[in-house]
Amino acid sequence: MNYNELSEIPYFGETTSNITLLSLVHNTIPEINAEQLQVYLSLENLDLSSNLISEIKASSFPRMQLKYLNLSNNRITTLEAGCLDNLSSSLMVIKLNRNRISMIPPKIFRLPHVQFLELKRNRIKIVESLTFQGLESLKSLKMQRNGISRLMDGAFFGLGNIEELELEHNNLTEVNKGWLYGLRTLQQLYVSQNAITRISPDAWEFCQRLAELDLSYNQLTRLKESAFVGLGLLEKLNLGDNRISHIADGVFRGLTNLQTLDLRNNEISWAIEDASEAFVGLSRLDKLILQGNQIKSITKKAFSGLEGLKHLDLSNNAIMSIQENAFAQAQLKELVLNTSSLLCDCQLKWLPQWLSENHLLQAVSVSCAHPEWLVGQSLLSVDPDDFVCDNFPKPQIRVHPETTVALRGANVTLMCTAVSSSDSPMATAWRKDSEVLYEADVENFARYQQQSGEVLEYTTVLHLFNVNFTDEGKYQCIVTNHFGSNYSNKAKLTVNATACIQYLRLKRVMLKR
Repeated sequence: MNYNELSEIPYFGETTSNITLLSLVHNTIPEINAEQLQVYLSLENLDLSSNLISEIKASSFPRMQLKYLNLSNNRITTLEAGCLDNLSSSLMVIKLNRNRISMIPPKIFRLPHVQFLELKRNRIKIVESLTFQGLESLKSLKMQRNGISRLMDGAFFGLGNIEELELEHNNLTEVNKGWLYGLRTLQQLYVSQNAITRISPDAWEFCQRLAELDLSYNQLTRLKESAFVGLGLLEKLNLGDNRISHIADGVFRGLTNLQTLDLRNNEISWAIEDASEAFVGLSRLDKLILQGNQIKSITKKAFSGLEGLKHLDLSNNAIMSIQENAFAQAQLKELVLNTSSLLCDCQLKWLPQWLSENHLLQAVSVSCAHPEWLVGQSLLSVDPDDFVCDNFPKPQIRVHPETTVALRGANVTLMCTAVSSSDSPMATAWRKDSEVLYEADVENFARYQQQSGEVLEYTTVLHLFNVNFTDEGKYQCIVTNHFGSNYSNKAKLTVNATACIQYLRLKRVMLKR
């Protein structure tokens, strides 16, 4: 009886008692009347979506054997205590999407057989502790687009059989074990399109059966070593469209069962260009998506540890150079690569033949940006004799910063020099333990020199004044120009106590003897 002008639940005479499914979508029914429902003795499926219902009272439903109830797209603001109790012996599915519910009263869902609950597009901002107690059979809970900003500790406690939790398009800022408490059977967690900036170190303590985790479209900038500890059963991880610029070495080490990793549209170029441990431990990874990460060069160690990799997406990166054997450890069946920025010199001579021999040409579109006579030409059509190395436009590190031991309070200087055959301006950055030092005291010098032709030499000097123990770490310089970036060796700085303190400590040891 959909799309009519019914203002109440109709009565169909004697046949009413035999009806098992009643659909009254898009009518003008303002309330649920127990007397009108009492005559539906066999009713199992009731759809009252898109009506004008504003509240569910304790007296709304008679005792009945309803299994499926859809009250979506109404005007419900109030759920009265006990309003669903008369359905507790049979109800399995309840949908309350697109209403005006701002608060869920405690113990409102005493429904031991319900397996699917939907509360999408309401106005729930805070989920209190134990809100869903009484739903011990629940398998799926959907709460997208509510504007939820706080999930109190134990918000989902009592959901002992839940497998799927959907919280997309809310305002959550953190993943922590407090609100995940008790979700030991959870297999799919979707928290994309929130404002998450942090994953607490022990976040996954209570939900280690996760198979799929979607954290895309959040505001993550860093992945610490502890980010995914305990998720050894995880098969699919989506971290796309965040602002991730720092991935700790070995952050994925424990994800031994991971098959799909999506890192699209982040800022993790350094993980491919420099680090060699970013993907350690992902021996079962089948698909890796690195689309849109500002990657300019790929080293031969970039995909170390990915022996099972079959699908690699490097599209929308202005890749300029790819070292030989960069993909040797993988078993690629599909390579997605589109770049018109390649340096087509002798270092790249191997690539056309390798792509052809491994049948990977289908999703590859690659053309040259250097040298000038090959600009715009497809790499695949370049004559092998044209792959020459007459110059080196990409910066090459000639002087690396040196490992240093300094006394506390001393001044330390670290130096790095790079050269390039191009006059493209060079820029530098310094990192400590893979973190960019934005406020560092740095001096830069550039000069031309003759070295089998004129080359540009660029020197960057990092000054560390009055060093303390907090300055200890591994320092590295990155030199960049239009043709790519190069990374120096990491120089370790060790800070010791002053000579006076060392003497007193030594004297104390000698006296004890």
